[in-house]
Amino acid sequence: MNCLRNTSGRARRVAAMTSRRNILPFLSVAIGIATFSAMDAVMKGASIEAGVYNALLLRNLIGACLVFPVWLVLGRPMPSPEGFRVHMQRSAVVAVMATLFFFGLVRIPIAEAIAISFIAPLIALYLAALLLKETIRPSAIIASLLGIAGVLIIGAARFGSGDFSEDAMYGMAAILVSAVLYAFNLILQRKLALLANPVEVALFQNLFVGLIFLTLAPWLAQWPSHAALRDIFAGAVFATIALGFLSWGYAREEAQALVPIEYTGFLWAALFGWLWFGEHVSSATILGAILIVIGCWIAARKQTEQTVL
Repeated sequence: MNCLRNTSGRARRVAAMTSRRNILPFLSVAIGIATFSAMDAVMKGASIEAGVYNALLLRNLIGACLVFPVWLVLGRPMPSPEGFRVHMQRSAVVAVMATLFFFGLVRIPIAEAIAISFIAPLIALYLAALLLKETIRPSAIIASLLGIAGVLIIGAARFGSGDFSEDAMYGMAAILVSAVLYAFNLILQRKLALLANPVEVALFQNLFVGLIFLTLAPWLAQWPSHAALRDIFAGAVFATIALGFLSWGYAREEAQALVPIEYTGFLWAALFGWLWFGEHVSSATILGAILIVIGCWIAARKQTEQTVL
């Protein structure tokens, strides 16, 4: 009997440890999303003050400097040839994606921008059909229509309020194109997380994206004010921490299971937008975000069911 009780006790302890381990990737990604949302807020302020290019250039270079000592302590792990190629691919995507995103972010509220960017998983369905010749299922069409309806509601509410300026129109367009690139980024993020540890990902993404921006420095670079530099430094710290948490989580759980956590970013965006800039979230933005999230949930659920079957 004692043997049975001991065995049962060990089984319960193993089950509890397994449950905690299974939760950790989700918790890690949730922390990463919250930290990235804080980065969006401080970088919006820096971009308004110093310009999008200068804010992103310095943020990535400072981020690389912050991670470099940790990389040295860990024995200077170098990317494999495949890892190096994915680092370069992702850095090129991130450079354009971030530029478009922050260009849009300085023109519309943070929560609105995040809500529109949620359409990325739906865009990924059509990219898969185009690039991988996958068949678009009826559920994917319904999901995409919900996502489009959500974006239209957000845009129509802004237009109806008389606040649909030319700047706002360009901002929404930039966020939508950025969302297309973010769909590519999600795929590369999962692939890279399996090839490199979080410190390597944080160092080489910051370094390569910084070098990409540095090529334009002779024409665009300007030294920012002290206030902007403070926000850029904070953005670099937040981005580096977020990259570490996201890479750790995506290396330990499938992307399709973790992507829904991205939607918590809307809550953080609403909070930080209100705290930093006094931005209020309209009911239309909330409704549009809900429709987009429902569309993404339908697409993800059907895809998971098809994979299981």
